[in-house]
Amino acid sequence: MTTNRSPAGRPGLIARLARLWRHRWHDDHSVRRLLPPEAVERLGWRVAASEARHTGQVRICVEAGLPWSYIRRGASARDRAVTLFGKLRVWDTAQNNGVLIYLLVADHAIEILADRGIDAHVDAAEWAAMTQRMKGAFREGRFEDGLTQALEEVSALLVAHFPAEEGTEAPRRVNELPDLPVLL
Repeated sequence: MTTNRSPAGRPGLIARLARLWRHRWHDDHSVRRLLPPEAVERLGWRVAASEARHTGQVRICVEAGLPWSYIRRGASARDRAVTLFGKLRVWDTAQNNGVLIYLLVADHAIEILADRGIDAHVDAAEWAAMTQRMKGAFREGRFEDGLTQALEEVSALLVAHFPAEEGTEAPRRVNELPDLPVLL
């Protein structure tokens, strides 16, 4: 029996080359096919509407494939999401209640990262269940629907734990992060 793993348990050469090919094959056109500009705009509006109901900040990021440096070192989608969590400044909100919804197209991977303020209120199983529901929509090719569903679920958690203050109108609230999804 042959295996495509090295004795140390790491993926073998064929698996690494296949992953490299998959990540180079997907590009910004792949992302735009899955989420055309109109869908990106609708998601941005949904993020803005969500943030009018709570004090949290939500970012959506969809990436076609990992950068070469991540592939070379065998990094996971989670590793990349953690990096983007910092680069997109999701960690830098006043109440530490930012949430990143990250989709890596080449690996069919979904990650939801939450800052410590909201993460203290939500257990890991709830975040995992959310990603599983997103995977179902993505398997059916409904990427906008899957991201919308995740946004609604994240919003419900933020409303429950960080509701908007009574009497504060949405335009006067500080929008700490851009609402439009980031496409990489």
